[in-house]
Amino acid sequence: MSNYAVSASVLSADLLNLESEIRKLSEAGVDMIHFDVMDGVFVNNITYGLPVLKSIKKLSPDMLLDVHLMITNPLKYVREFAESGADIITFHIESQSDTMKTIEELYKTDVKRAIALKPDTPAESVFPYMKYLDMVLVMTVEPGFGGQKFMDMSNKIRAIRNYADEHNIDIDIQVDGGIDDKTAPVVKKAGANILVSGSYLFRSENLSETADSLRKAVD
Repeated sequence: MSNYAVSASVLSADLLNLESEIRKLSEAGVDMIHFDVMDGVFVNNITYGLPVLKSIKKLSPDMLLDVHLMITNPLKYVREFAESGADIITFHIESQSDTMKTIEELYKTDVKRAIALKPDTPAESVFPYMKYLDMVLVMTVEPGFGGQKFMDMSNKIRAIRNYADEHNIDIDIQVDGGIDDKTAPVVKKAGANILVSGSYLFRSENLSETADSLRKAVD
């Protein structure tokens, strides 16, 4: 398990001024950029894709690009997202793609491999795949839209962390949804170490101080 990290969800950024938003994240010392890809089928929303990812990579070559695929058929696209600048690719276990085949496709790239779980999906569903992964993403809201209220998934996070410890699997646990300085300690206590935050970061008056508040919340 790596140290605690903050991943800023650009879903909550001002997309008309995305360049300046990305520069603010870099200046604020945010560890990762969380890039949500939605196809309007797997979730009821459509966001951005490969051209925007390539542009962000040019703007911030030193920041980790944390790509979250909320799409029906990730197997078809993981190679393209890897080639477009992703450093981490997360796909949903609930997607229509075969889970192991998608992991195998990710192994052919240089990116880190991760699986995401919706709130209603049990922790046990990811256990057979954890030894092949670098990260598990536990959704603490229903995927598709930013600004939702936090759903406490402590039991699920704890179950995944316990399984990893029992089987000597070195893995990150990321949480996404409603993360702020109040909910960060809750998920940290359960075993999470990468915090995705969108609205809390981008709506703050001082992004750098807000990012620091998330780190301090889990100290």
